[in-house]
Amino acid sequence: MNHELFTIGALSVTAWKLIGYTGVLLFGGRWFVQLIASHMKKKPTFPRAFWYMSLSGSLCLLSYFIFGKNDSVGILSNLFPACVSSYNLFLDITHRRREEKI
Repeated sequence: MNHELFTIGALSVTAWKLIGYTGVLLFGGRWFVQLIASHMKKKPTFPRAFWYMSLSGSLCLLSYFIFGKNDSVGILSNLFPACVSSYNLFLDITHRRREEKI
């Protein structure tokens, strides 16, 4: 997966880089989701999509740094957000299930 798929100018793009770029877009794009949700509710809020995008982005970036680049700094910098996103997603899902039972 480290073979060049195509180039854009001087930029060589591999499959792993596409996975990394997807992770960056998801991880960065989650803030637009949060901004729109907060704007609609007129108060700070974190919708479930924010946590899904956080987790997906972190996992894509972890994959890129583990398999595509073998970079321990990148692994560590994305491992913690993946754990936090997983936990918050778990809390959100269980909280909503409890609310539905009431």
